[in-house]
Formats: sequence, C-alpha cells, structure tokens
Amino acid sequence: MSASAPNPFRQTVGWLATHTRFPASRLESRAETMICMAALAAAAEEVERERHLIQSSNAALMSAHRTMANRRKQVHFKCDNSAKV
Repeated sequence: MSASAPNPFRQTVGWLATHTRFPASRLESRAETMICMAALAAAAEEVERERHLIQSSNAALMSAHRTMANRRKQVHFKCDNSAKV
C-alpha cells in the first residue's frame, strides 16, 4: 500500500477506540469479528486496486470531454469553392 493511503486496520482500531472505548471495553466477539472482516476486505481491495492500477474515474474530467465532443459535433465547416469571379 502507498504511504498516502490510510491503513484500513488503523482506521478500524481508531473507530473502535472512538466509539466503543476499545480496549477498555469490548464489543461482542461476533461484532468485533465482523468489523475486523470488513477491515480485512477493505485492505484486500486496496491491494487489488494497486495491483491492477485501477484509477477511479474523474467525473468532472469525463463531463468536460463529453461536452467538448458534443460541441465538436455541432460545428460544421462548409467550404464553398464555387466563388464566381
């Protein structure tokens, strides 16, 4: 994982500490297991994303490209070579 990407496990422990006063008090074992599995899935997804170099789409850039393409379709240059001299 890249240094700028947040670690899903660190985020999970932070969330547990904030919302459940972890490690002083704990959730049910099933609830903690579910939260840890979600963190594991997020970590695996992050690794898969970096492995395949998937880039998220930029909606503003795609919209700009679509607008430019539509404007190009509307412009018609007509050349009239039948000028009478």
